[in-house]
Amino acid sequence: MFPLPVSSSSKQEELERASMSNSRLMPSPICLVENVNGSLCVCKDAIEFLSRIKEPVVVVSVVGLYRTGKSYLMNRLAGQQSGFALGNTIESKTKGIWMWCVPHPYKEGHTLVLLDTEGLGDVDKGDSKNDGWIFCLAVLLSSTLVYNSRGTIDNNAVENLHYVSELAEQIKIRSAEAADEEEEEDSKYVIFFPSFIWVVRDFTLELVIDGKKVTEDEYLEFALQLKKGVNKKTSEYNLPRQCIRTYFPSRNCFVFPSPASPENMTRLESLQEQDLVSDFLEVTNRFCDHIFDKSLVKTLKGGHKVTGKLLGNLVQIYVDTISSGKVPCLDNAVVTLANLENQAAVQEALKMYQSGMEEVKNKFPVSVDDISSEHQKFSSLATAELMKRSFKDEKGEYLTKLVENIDICYIELLKENEMASERKCKDLLKNLFSDMNKQLQNGEYSQCGGYELYCRDRDAIVEQYRRQPNKGVSAEAVLNEFLNERGAEANSILYTDTKLTENDRKIQEEKEKNALLKQKCKEEEEKRIECERMVHAERERQEDRMRQMEEKFKQELEQQQQEMDRAIESKLKEREELLNKGFREKADLMDEEINNLKKEKEEREKSSGGFMEKYVMPVVKVVADVLPSILQYKVLMKGLKKY
Repeated sequence: MFPLPVSSSSKQEELERASMSNSRLMPSPICLVENVNGSLCVCKDAIEFLSRIKEPVVVVSVVGLYRTGKSYLMNRLAGQQSGFALGNTIESKTKGIWMWCVPHPYKEGHTLVLLDTEGLGDVDKGDSKNDGWIFCLAVLLSSTLVYNSRGTIDNNAVENLHYVSELAEQIKIRSAEAADEEEEEDSKYVIFFPSFIWVVRDFTLELVIDGKKVTEDEYLEFALQLKKGVNKKTSEYNLPRQCIRTYFPSRNCFVFPSPASPENMTRLESLQEQDLVSDFLEVTNRFCDHIFDKSLVKTLKGGHKVTGKLLGNLVQIYVDTISSGKVPCLDNAVVTLANLENQAAVQEALKMYQSGMEEVKNKFPVSVDDISSEHQKFSSLATAELMKRSFKDEKGEYLTKLVENIDICYIELLKENEMASERKCKDLLKNLFSDMNKQLQNGEYSQCGGYELYCRDRDAIVEQYRRQPNKGVSAEAVLNEFLNERGAEANSILYTDTKLTENDRKIQEEKEKNALLKQKCKEEEEKRIECERMVHAERERQEDRMRQMEEKFKQELEQQQQEMDRAIESKLKEREELLNKGFREKADLMDEEINNLKKEKEEREKSSGGFMEKYVMPVVKVVADVLPSILQYKVLMKGLKKY
């Protein structure tokens, strides 16, 4: 393990523990996006690896001119001495985009994804358009973008970052249809783009401006100052600076001295800490701390947190779009990604429900209360699982699918539970009546006084049957059917009993009818109570689902508002800086951008008032339709009239 410089022993131990687990997660970098003859394609192994990461990811990409030491920085972030290829010649070593996934050293339950990109301006390649797409992918995929350069941040260094000026042409926020209706504003990009860090390697100057010491961040802001004037030369000078200021409001800078003596630079991977310049180690430590502490979780447009699985899908979507000759669109990517993730979320949530109900199924037959409560419990857990993973399900389409699939499973389980109850009750009655059947075959009930004996034995067995526990939902229905089937038998014994007069027979026959009617009433009372309990359980389930939907909606709305707040805050800061530097006209133009952002935020807040109508009611309607279908099933199965 390469010893990272640390400010305390506890940090050293923390990074060492993280480094040890790094090798278990991904021992070395793998290629994420291949770049062969100017064509980009996704590496399936990398996507498969990402698909297994279910936790949020912090994505740090490094870009810069070839042979500027980008890979060395990424190895340091991984807590390793080697990993990403370091070239010792003028030949670029990194082709395409390489990825290293490691446990986040500071944030438990998060993965740090390091992306090392192909060097820009490689003389062997000579393809600036291909460089532009590599830079574009780094911006689209990362939550922090590190730009690596050498020497100083002079005009030449800024002009080498001309790819920033082309971002508006290479990345669209809205789909083509939406963009036609409303012109896209550069101010909107700030909501979705990563934070920006400019790393200057082999820096030899003093951080002094106009005789005053400045910080590294102040040095960067000085280099990005705009010039006054409207001529072509001034406009060309200002363009890349204005783009950096517009697209990346969160900006930081780190200046690194040379890490070692010239003769040692060719073997940087093998150098020990004592062989490195102490100032270089100090800046490296601050840089790593800043990345670990300040880099945010990667989010999509709308604020949804990205997991490794989502990141893999995002890479596939963007690379496929670029390869097809189209321009990546944030809206389209989010919609495509949401469809993929939401479909998978429905299946996972359904599996959770089915797995939970399997335990109940193994206990069949069970009571209505038992199956309803378990159904409600696992339905709620499945809904929570869907809410956790799904996003941009604005019409409740995928929640509706889950509701429908769960209720199909539930109806099938009700049927199986009922059949299990029927089998158990029939077997129980068969066993209980076995002795009585023998007596019937032996003619014991055909003698004088046999009907009284028959009724006494039958009623005793019925009482014994009713005392038996855990018969399930069909206990009274099966008993009613059984007694009706034996009605002819009882009637035959009644009319062959010589002890009874004709009047006695009529009285007993009336008693028999009343007893069967009473049993029928018990059956229907059982059904009525059962349906009432089911309705109550379904209403509670519906209320729980509505509560979860409202919480999800509020969470997504809060994420969107936070996006807008960050954008407005950055624009206000930029406007203040322009005013301080005397750029009144540019500051006035920014007022319009700020007002538009505030207006959009207000509109979102107002639209949230229609939550019930727009989000909840469509799903409630589905539930209202499904609930009668469950009851209708019970009616069909048990021959009930409509309650």
